[in-house]
Amino acid sequence: MSTEIVRATPATSLPDMVRYAEHLANANLLPSQYRKQPANVLYAMEYGRTLGITPLAAITGIHVIEGKPSASAALIGALVRQAGHKLRVQGNALSATAQIVRADDPDFTYEVTWELRRNERGNPNAEDAGLLSKKVWKEYGAAMLKARAISQVARDACEEVLFGLHYTPEELGAYVDQDGNPVDAPVQPLRAVPAEQVAKPRDFLHEAYKAADADTVRRLWQEAKADGRPGHYLESIAQVGRDLAAAVSQTASVVEAEPVEAEVVEDDGRTAAIDALRGAALAAGVAATIEQDFLQSYGVDLARADISQIAEMTELLRGAA
Repeated sequence: MSTEIVRATPATSLPDMVRYAEHLANANLLPSQYRKQPANVLYAMEYGRTLGITPLAAITGIHVIEGKPSASAALIGALVRQAGHKLRVQGNALSATAQIVRADDPDFTYEVTWELRRNERGNPNAEDAGLLSKKVWKEYGAAMLKARAISQVARDACEEVLFGLHYTPEELGAYVDQDGNPVDAPVQPLRAVPAEQVAKPRDFLHEAYKAADADTVRRLWQEAKADGRPGHYLESIAQVGRDLAAAVSQTASVVEAEPVEAEVVEDDGRTAAIDALRGAALAAGVAATIEQDFLQSYGVDLARADISQIAEMTELLRGAA
């Protein structure tokens, strides 16, 4: 989004703006929050006049989440550049850095780096923020990292050009697409939820310890696998099943025939998993540093890593490619 695109036209009279909003609200190409809602269109137009941008730029770039106006990272960047400041952004699926040099202070550079994983440098990261489980972060991690870096450095360097547009819709809890715009899914509630109302994740391993027989443990193993639990967690459940079967029968044949034993995830396939990771790294443009990046993200060498960790990194890189 360039400054030419967002530069506003001269303001018209309020009656003209009201009529314009009423006609525009009938367009089915508008975001859902503006369709058949001329008052919302007028609100965006007025906000756009404050920012110095066109009505359409305001309607497509400004989103009200739980009563709070928010803006896409593209619009925030355009406002920064429109004010005469320099904005530079670079990054990949593992980290993104945004820099702003103010027009009135060219000797100082504001800089923010967002990273995918927890890091020793103390930079903000998606892991600590609890974002890695979100679908948009799995599929478009690089874009989400850049958006976070842009909005944060803009708040630090030139808050005066934002006029209250301090956050992106994704930062306020909205479901967004790869461009950071809200989609037609319910906006996540921003209010605090009492602890007793928060659904706790199911503890399959605890249930396995309390199971009466190995068949029940096998069923728990299958449910845990379907729930996406990691390999080491599944192995712990399987071990409970083997121990329970051994306690019931002392013969090795019974233990070996126990269905839980057959369900244990095989430990082979490491070579194939690493090859898949290197292929995803090549497509994402980080093949030269993948081993160093993996060590930095997981704290373990690639050769000694758990297969589930390798698969997770592969999925993240494929989403960024």
